[in-house]
Formats: sequence, C-alpha cells, structure tokens
Amino acid sequence: MAKIGIIGGGSWGIALAALLEKNGHQITVWSALEQEIAMLQEKHEHKMLPGVKLGEQVVFTADDQIAVEGQELLVMSVASSFTRKTACRLSALVPPNQKILNVAKGIEEHTLMTLSEIIEQEIPQADVAVMSGPSHAEEVGRGVPTTIVVGAKTKKTAESIRNLFMNEVFRVYISPDILGMELGGSLKNVVALAAGIADGLGYGDNTKAALITRGITEIARLGTAMGGKFETFCGLTGIGDLIVTCASMHSRNRRAGILIGQGRTYEEAMAEVGMAVEGVHSAKAAMALALKYQVQLPIIEQVNQILFAGKSADQAVKELMLRDRKLEVSDLPWPEA
Repeated sequence: MAKIGIIGGGSWGIALAALLEKNGHQITVWSALEQEIAMLQEKHEHKMLPGVKLGEQVVFTADDQIAVEGQELLVMSVASSFTRKTACRLSALVPPNQKILNVAKGIEEHTLMTLSEIIEQEIPQADVAVMSGPSHAEEVGRGVPTTIVVGAKTKKTAESIRNLFMNEVFRVYISPDILGMELGGSLKNVVALAAGIADGLGYGDNTKAALITRGITEIARLGTAMGGKFETFCGLTGIGDLIVTCASMHSRNRRAGILIGQGRTYEEAMAEVGMAVEGVHSAKAAMALALKYQVQLPIIEQVNQILFAGKSADQAVKELMLRDRKLEVSDLPWPEA
C-alpha cells in the first residue's frame, strides 16, 4: 500500500482516486476550492462524476501540508491554467526527489511551456512524470477497460508509477518521450474543437475522419519539429487520444466545439460545458509554436480564427477545403515514366 496525494478534486482527479483506492492505496484528495472539499467530504462523490463513490477512509482536505507531506506520489490533476499557481503554492512543502505525476494537458500560452516543464520550474527538487492517453474520467471511474501511458525521465520512475496504477481494467505502458506525449495530449484538444465545430455545423463521418487524419498529421509535424518522437504520435498518446477526444460526447472539447459550430462564442460554450476546455487555452500557444518552428497547421490555424478573430465556421471549412492542391504524403515518389 502506498500513500498518494491527488492534487485537484475535479472529475479526473476523483476518477484516479477511485482507481488507486481500489488498488489498495491510501488516498488524500486536495482542492483549493473549499466548496469542492465540503461537497466531497459530505458525499464522497463529485457532482461531475455521479455514481463514482470513494470510501470513508479517503481524506479530503484544503490543507497543503496534509496533502503533500509523507506521500509516495503526488498526482497533479489541476486545469492547465492553474498548474503554475498550484505548483508554486506547494513547492516549499515538496521534499527532494518527490515523484509528481502530471495528468493534466495543456501548453502555457505566454511561455509556450508544457505542464511538466512548468512543474519542474516551480518545483525543481521533484522527479516529474506524466500520464496521458485515451481515458475519459467517466469511464475510468466506472472501471471501463482503459489503456494509458506513463512517461518519465528514468525507466525506474516510470515502472514504479505503473505498478501503482495498473490493474485488470487499467493497462499502463511506459515511455521516455515526455515531450511527445504532452504535445499529443495538448494539441489533440484543439483538433477536437474542430471536430466538434464540424458536428455543430451538421457535417458527417467523412468530415470527422478527415479532421482526425489530417489533425494527427499536424500534431506530428509540429511535435517532431520540437523534438518529440514520431512513434509517439502514432500511439496511444497521439492518434489514440485524438480519436477518443474527437468522437466522444464525454469530451468537453468536442462538446464546446459543437456549441461553437451552432453559433455560440467560445466564452458561451465554455460556460455551458461547465468544465475546463483545454483546447481553447492551447490554441494560441499552438500557433505561436507553429510560427517559432516554421511549420504549417492549417486546421489549428482555422480554429484560432474562429475562436479569436470572429471568422464564421462555414468560411473556415471552405478555406480548408480550397487550400492549394497537394500530395497527401509529400515525400512519396512517383514511379518513373
């Protein structure tokens, strides 16, 4: 049995708390939101994850010290926009070589840093790892078979975290490509907004398949330019995560996209979804990275135009369809005549 602190009391943190509790671990859940802690203490269940009950032995707290001290693993599960603030807040309490597993997804807009890079900057004494893959909280909480990847700087750290999480319904692979994993997990949210927008416009399966396929091409194009491994974008944290986020109604990014396609602003869509829509926060960062690394991201560019420049979704689709004629795979040779 291990002592594990879940930093963040939202639906994903609670789903992972339920999984880890079933694995026999001692769980403490921390949230900066006093009302969220009060709800969890009273019901042992999150309103956004009905039916996923945590045991009476699970501790819910807003006390930083209780959440951090003596834990074998800290699981960082806060929205990307609060990652730096939370890491800074807890830093002084974190001992040397503390394992911290980031399970949120996103890129910080003003620094273009991934979330693990932010945590390392604010808590330099920690051993930071990441977990990503096709995994909706609603299904993990109910024990639906799920496969995911843990990325770490050393195989030893990755294996130790895998051993805490893995069971008969939660299979864990490991990877050294932290950067590729985080880029795949962040950028797929922007493409999922595009998929939702297409659904909101009333388009069909052909359009969805095109967005997923060309979307992973854009993600891999930028990701490999930044140093991620191509194989990562072909795996669970790349195409796998993209498929589930573009296709499922569990996906808050797809749901927000549907509302935008129906005419809502992104602010209205985010308010109606009622949870963090990470694709909105990552969209501008993705375009800044595309400029920095001189790569083309036509789908992500059009999402930015819809979100922040007032372009109509219909017009964005027309511009995507009427782009310059190209080969699908540019380095495939034609046979000699």
